[in-house]
Amino acid sequence: MVPVSGVLPFRGVEVPMDNEPSSPVCYGAGADDIYMGYAGRDEIISALNSLIEAERAGMRVAIAWRKHLTGTAHKAFMRTLQADEARWCTMLTNYVRRLEGNASAQTGSFFAEAIDIADDMDRLRFLNKGQSWVVRALDALLSRVRNEQLHDDLKRMRDAHIVNIAAAETLIES
Repeated sequence: MVPVSGVLPFRGVEVPMDNEPSSPVCYGAGADDIYMGYAGRDEIISALNSLIEAERAGMRVAIAWRKHLTGTAHKAFMRTLQADEARWCTMLTNYVRRLEGNASAQTGSFFAEAIDIADDMDRLRFLNKGQSWVVRALDALLSRVRNEQLHDDLKRMRDAHIVNIAAAETLIES
């Protein structure tokens, strides 16, 4: 038992003790997110809005390209991609609203860059660049998100983008 006051033996040396602790009790669990190294509300809203814009661009690209595709597998992939992008837009928008932020109504620049690509394989390669950007953005954000539910949803979003990248690669190779 450690004495509260008096002398504490330490490696054969008696160290005087007083009644005062050397530092205050840590209440880390109740600390602000920013203090604990996590992203603050404004940073999360900004990151989520960037992702909303990227997902909206991906969704619009999938809709536009699907109209011009000739292969059944390509059309099916674009239909799946469109549904995924729409789902993530909705999820991200809901989180921004829960954080009492304003969800972006903008479409990311990816749409303008992608829309004029004529070759199906070039489209898929470019699409994978966009999907990879989202994965990298999510990787950077995930370690900074303290909210467990948001973290889990962003992880699912990341994993779905990795699946879509693999599916596009399979179409490119076939």
